[in-house]
Order: sequence, then C-alpha cells, then structure tokens
Amino acid sequence: MARFFRLLTLERLVIVLTIAAVFVIAVRAPLDSDTLWHLRAGEWQVQHRALLQVDLFSHSRAGQPWINHSWLSQIILYACYVALGDVGLALYVGILAAAGMALVYLQMEGDPIVKAFVLVLATGVAAVFWSPRPQMMSFFLSAAVLYLLWLHSRRGVDRLWIIPPLMALWANLHGGFAIGFILMVLAALGEGAHWLLGRALPDASRNPDADPATHPTLKPALRIAVVGLVAAAAISFNPYGPSMLLYPFRTVGIGALRDYIQEWASPNFHQRYTWPFIWLLLGTLAAAGVSPKRLSWRDSVMVGGTAYSALLAGRNFPTFAIVAAPVLSGHTEAWLRARGYRLRWSRLPPSAGFVLLNWLLLIVILGAGIGKIVYALQPARIDAARRDTMPVEAVAYLQERHLPGPIFNSYNWGGYLIWTARDYPVYVDGRTDLYGDDLLGIYLSTALAQEGWEANLDAAGINSVLIERTSPLAGVLALSEGWERVYQDNLAVIFVREAARER
Repeated sequence: MARFFRLLTLERLVIVLTIAAVFVIAVRAPLDSDTLWHLRAGEWQVQHRALLQVDLFSHSRAGQPWINHSWLSQIILYACYVALGDVGLALYVGILAAAGMALVYLQMEGDPIVKAFVLVLATGVAAVFWSPRPQMMSFFLSAAVLYLLWLHSRRGVDRLWIIPPLMALWANLHGGFAIGFILMVLAALGEGAHWLLGRALPDASRNPDADPATHPTLKPALRIAVVGLVAAAAISFNPYGPSMLLYPFRTVGIGALRDYIQEWASPNFHQRYTWPFIWLLLGTLAAAGVSPKRLSWRDSVMVGGTAYSALLAGRNFPTFAIVAAPVLSGHTEAWLRARGYRLRWSRLPPSAGFVLLNWLLLIVILGAGIGKIVYALQPARIDAARRDTMPVEAVAYLQERHLPGPIFNSYNWGGYLIWTARDYPVYVDGRTDLYGDDLLGIYLSTALAQEGWEANLDAAGINSVLIERTSPLAGVLALSEGWERVYQDNLAVIFVREAARER
C-alpha cells in the first residue's frame, strides 16, 4: 500500500490534474438545440432497430432521402441520455474531450508545468465548439489520427495501419471524417517539404528532424499517401457506400453555412471566445521564432494548414488547437532550457511528507472539480438555462392550445421542436445538408422579412409562426392583416393565421 501511495509523484500529480481540468472544463449543461434532433434520430433507430434514412421530422422535406452520416453517434448519444439524462450527455462530452487532449499531451515535449499550461490554453481554444453532438467523435478521432502520425514521424513507430479501420468507424460516426484526410494530406506535404528542402538547410545540426546518418527521403510521405488511399477505400464501409466520400464537399458547398451560421463563418475576433485562438497562434509563432530549435517543415505545414482552416471557419478551432499545442510546448521548452530554466522533478525529495501533500492536493482539487460539475449540472440550473435559450413556454402553449400547423420556426429552435413538439413537424432545423441552399435561402429571406416573405409562407401552407420576438419577421407579422399574435414572452412569439383559426 505504501508503494502505491508513493506512485503519486509531483510530476504525475500535474499530469492527472491537467487532464482532470480538461474534463471539468468540458462538462457543462447540454443546451445545444442540435443535440435534440440527434437524440430523436437515435431514439427512432433504437426503437425501430433500423437506420433512419428519410426525413421524418420536417414538413418541408418530409419523406425525402436523408444521408444520416451520424447514425452510430446518435445511438450512442441516446444511450447516454437514457442512462443518465442531461448528466449522461455532459459526461459524453467530458470523456471524449479529456481522452482527445490526453493524446495531445502524449505528443508534447518539455516540463510538465509547460505542457500543462499549453494544454489548458489549447483546451480554451477547442472547448468553444465542444457540445453533446457527433462532432465530439470527430474531435477525439482527429486527435487519434494525429497521434498515429506523430508516432510515425517523431518516434519511428509505424502504427499507420490503424488509420484505415479508424476512418471506416469514423464514417459511421460523423461526417467530419474529412478532418482525418486533411491531417494526412498536411502530414504528407510536410514530409515532402522536408525531403525537398530539409536537406538544403545550411546547418542541419539545428534541424530537429534531420538524421545525421541519412538524408531525408520520400518514403514517409509515400507511406502516408498509401495509407490515405486505403483509408479512402475504407470509408465505403458505411450504409451509403463510396458516395460518403463526397459528403463533406456537399456540406462545405452550402453557401448559407458560411454566410449565416456562426460556427461555419470566419471568426469575429472582437468576440472574447476567439481570444484563446489568437494567443495560441501568436504564442506558437513567437515560441518558434525565439527557440534555438528550428521549426521543422512538418510542423510548419501542419500549423499553417490548420490555422488557415480555422481562420476560414471557427468550427476548425479544435483541429488547430491539437496541432499547435505540441509545437508550442516543444519550442517553449527549448527556449527555457537554453536559458537554464528547468525544474528538476527527479531531485525533489520523495519524503512521506511530500507524498502526503500530493495526495491532499489531488483530493482537494478533484473535489473542487466535482463540486463545480455537480453545481453546473443541477436540474434546476439546467432548466433555467434552457428557458433562457429555448422557447420552453411558447412550445408548451403551442401544444396546449393545439394551434394549427404547419409551422414556420426559427432555425435555432428546430432541434428543440423536433424533440419536444412531436406533433409539429418543423420547417427547418440544423440538418443543413438535408435542406440545401434553396430551402435555406427561402427560410432566411422569410425570417429577415425580405421581399416575398408572404408568398413564401403561403407557398408552404404555414398557419403558425414560432420565432424570436425581436426578429424582422415578427415585426412585420405584428403589422400584417390576416395574422394574430397569440403568444409572446421575453424570448419567443407565436403568430397564427386568422383564417386557419376560424376553421
């Protein structure tokens, strides 16, 4: 027993507390509306023991084929919800986030304090887009692919054969499997640049990737390329076959995503949630600039490519975070060593007093983290937060009064309606790939009360409108003949077509 207690050295304490901090940061109230339509799809698949491949939740696309790329994640999410409710959804996020960041930590060099600081900063970048959705599977699997690439390039351990079956699984969990291919392409380009330009370095001894016994070769790049091709073939092992390879291109090609949906748009750096990204990006560049260790071509391509994608769309922050964190920690450690700053963990006295202090710190800090989680996941607090963001009372009114459908609803509330108001198929929700640019364009022009909004509502046979109280459409409906405002609160408003109420 005494030997077991002595295992908790100060270095291990820092590691445990760092991963625990990631978990605590990731576990929060599940308030994402898109989570709810995923839950509804998972529920249907479990109940019917079949794959949901047509739209059952909207009236605007009812019965049309739907590429349900996240079918397996939906079942997992629903299982978490059935087991523990909102707590299960929160733990789903926390476990995948902590596991992914643990793989990133394994790639980091240097003192545990440096690695802990950098990992928490990277967590601040990635956590903005962590929520109980299938995209959490993409986060974890992208960290796993990155770790396998790191083993191959940095440790000479070839485990790349794991990537194709991993990608086959990924294609059944989430359409974000494209991230895995992006990482492989960037890694292959980095290896190619190292082969082409690395041998021309004037001082090869300063290049951390240079092997003094051999010249760079194209073999690593070709190896990654072959694995990538096999992985592309492995993607076909899903219910939709090889056509799934084209799915990411279809999604990215939807203009409404880039123009109107925040996570697909370029980041607004006036908003504070983007600041950790700025710090991580500038910190990585600064550390590489002052470090005596040369920035490798591999790292240059990987950091540059993922930073470029993150500047185009905020949802790519997590991928940049897991790529940049090991680079920042490695160059920061090299800079600190060059100046003699290094904590000698092995020289700290392994006395019983220090071991006891380590355990006390672990218990106190983990206890505080558990307290934070319990506080954040109290049912009353989750319910209050949900009422601040979702039309809880408005939907209750809609159902109690049996207001006439079809309805026109806010895009942001589609998932909530799918889960809660099951007798009212939605006009639109977060399944942008199902609706496409045409319908999303009609939705946006209607919600913004642009020319033709009345004709759009008439063409869809809309009898009830549930939207944000401050939306342009709410303003014009309040002044329009033929529509009656039947409900309003601080968040939502409901209008009903007078002719439909008279029937």
